[in-house]
Amino acid sequence: MPKSREWHLVARPDGWPVPEDFALVETEVPEPGPGQVLVRNLYLSVDPYMRGRMGNRKSYADGFALGEPMTGRAIGQVVASRADGLEAGDHVRHMLGWREYALVDAAEAVVVDPEAAPLSAYLGVLGMPGLTAYAGVLRIAELAAGETAFVSGAAGAVGSQAGQIARLKGAGRVIGSAGSDEKVALLTGEYGFDAAFNYKNGPVAEQLAAAAPEGVDVYFDNVGGEHLEAAISVMRQNGRIAMCGAISSYNATEPPPGPRNLAMMIGSRLTLRGYLVGDHDDLRPRFLEEAGGWLREGRLRHHETVLTGIERNVDAFLGMLRGENTGKMLVALPE
Repeated sequence: MPKSREWHLVARPDGWPVPEDFALVETEVPEPGPGQVLVRNLYLSVDPYMRGRMGNRKSYADGFALGEPMTGRAIGQVVASRADGLEAGDHVRHMLGWREYALVDAAEAVVVDPEAAPLSAYLGVLGMPGLTAYAGVLRIAELAAGETAFVSGAAGAVGSQAGQIARLKGAGRVIGSAGSDEKVALLTGEYGFDAAFNYKNGPVAEQLAAAAPEGVDVYFDNVGGEHLEAAISVMRQNGRIAMCGAISSYNATEPPPGPRNLAMMIGSRLTLRGYLVGDHDDLRPRFLEEAGGWLREGRLRHHETVLTGIERNVDAFLGMLRGENTGKMLVALPE
């Protein structure tokens, strides 16, 4: 059997993670047992939620164990199978990323079709980020046609899809924030946002008020902090906030202060609802049908930032936290 390399967490980050918190370890690859498949991973996903699993804070997911392989979504090809319904050559999505080879229980492997879409798309626009955006915009925030939507972190894997889904579902105006002028141009150009701003160019509240002079009905929050406070200040009566993430605080060493204007939610009758994509898997068939159609028609666009080689996994993760990606950040593992 081949050797494999996998990433272990060896120290809990204090603030921003550093490369020394991780170790690349060579391991033996076991033969699959009954009901298992051996998968050679082709694409590995890095995602913001992984930062929460590296610390000791209470979270919705179990933390990574020190000295053990980390996990995350991956796409790979079955190279050996002892499971009914899965054969060598099949392509599958599973949760044993951060490694070159994975021994996967068949029940945890989802077959994907490389003829229907590029394999990497099943980790991005047709994967967890896409479904997260779809559920947040349509079920959590209940966007209605003609409403104004604001998306923070709008050039990332989730935000870029959330803004486009809002547009495709009839939003009257879609506004986004991003961390560079190049990303702002992408939002208003290829992605079809009506307005966008670089949050590094000035106070978010001022820039958002200028972009949404008549207010906002739906806020899709990937960032928290200053963005959330700014959104509350411009929300229309009965506005809805879908709280998907709060990446601005993920590496904080002290609890960040909450928005100072929460009392405005009372008079404006606002709703703020946090959610996890795993609670909305029942939407997946409808999402795949609609998003797949939009992709084929060229109406839903997506970008990927891809680093190559298992050695780059930590670089990809840290770069994603710093906002160096446009769209989905991935690691490709060459054959």
